[in-house]
Amino acid sequence: MVTPASDCVLPSPREIPATLPVAESGTAIRVLLAMSGGVDSSASASLLIDQGYDVVGVTMKLHEETTDVPDRPCCSLDSTSDARRVAQGLGIPHYVLNLVAKFQRDVKDDFVREYAAGRTPIPCTRCNTFTKFRDLVRTADQIDATYIATGHYVRVSEGKIYRARDDQKDQSYFLWGLSPAVVPRLLFPVGDHTKTETRAVAAAAGMHLAQKKESQDICFVPNGSHVDILREALGDDAPALSPGPVVDETGTVVGMHSGFANYTVGQRKGLPSGADGPKYVLRIDPITRTVFIGPRAMLAVTRVEGNQPNWLGTPAEVGQTVWLRIRHRAPVVEGIVIECAEDRLVVDLHQSVDGVSPGQSMVCYAEDAQLLGGAIITSGNNGSPSSTRRSLPVL
Repeated sequence: MVTPASDCVLPSPREIPATLPVAESGTAIRVLLAMSGGVDSSASASLLIDQGYDVVGVTMKLHEETTDVPDRPCCSLDSTSDARRVAQGLGIPHYVLNLVAKFQRDVKDDFVREYAAGRTPIPCTRCNTFTKFRDLVRTADQIDATYIATGHYVRVSEGKIYRARDDQKDQSYFLWGLSPAVVPRLLFPVGDHTKTETRAVAAAAGMHLAQKKESQDICFVPNGSHVDILREALGDDAPALSPGPVVDETGTVVGMHSGFANYTVGQRKGLPSGADGPKYVLRIDPITRTVFIGPRAMLAVTRVEGNQPNWLGTPAEVGQTVWLRIRHRAPVVEGIVIECAEDRLVVDLHQSVDGVSPGQSMVCYAEDAQLLGGAIITSGNNGSPSSTRRSLPVL
């Protein structure tokens, strides 16, 4: 029986020790800080310096600048200049790390393949897992840096990652794919801060970007339209961008779409309504190019299945209670692990959730908000599982 939502409120996270360990007197512990040119990583630099760390800033160049990509609050030439200006103001060195080729291979190419297969990828998770943190570790080793820091809103303590104090800003959802060997070297200086507090830190340090606009869009998607990226990579006649039927819950063709890559499970926008009210995307069949729609009630699932699980510590066990998040900022719902293998994770939930979309992440937490790990969603229990996702590259 599905437990009412009111019975499944995630307990408040326990008090977690200070994010930043205190440097020993007279010893400068070196930290490599990823600086995006935004307020979060810039404030992190100030916090680290105040703690007595030897901070080295690095900005990751992830894609070539073109006229097709407008200026972003991150990942642009202006943002690199902002990061350099902050570093100069704080008196710390700043470097640029060229990761264009790796980002193309591990993130952009995957982004295109996933949409072409009818799934909805999360490029930020891919970037953190395969590009950003791996190369930060390599760079940190080259400069004898003990720690790696970023401006993510998460907390770390005793080699474990926890959700941020401000759950509305929490970014742990995007970090489940990290290597557990990396976690003990991570620092997240703003993880105990609200955004307002972070801006205050930047303002107190005299930073010009204290009120800089936040980045909301995917950094490499021009004008917020992922279809433009797909069209450039696949061509106008690609199946994912070609017309196909829209079929309702009765099996009736109720319209035609201009490409299933325009849709994701749980989407309402752009769909016809029925006599019984609004319709939502229930699933996508990339073989027949069919988008299946139905009433919102048909989105509800109580079982979530995924593959390619990764655990930041001891793998979960069958029968273990976990708290699952299926989308960034979605409610965290209590569940039970019913299957956990090398390439499969299945969790039964105590209450239903909507919009379980293949390609997104199912992220597991302990009751005290510790990030345990996660997997890539393949299906919920309201429809046929998606085709098996290809293996991730071995780097």
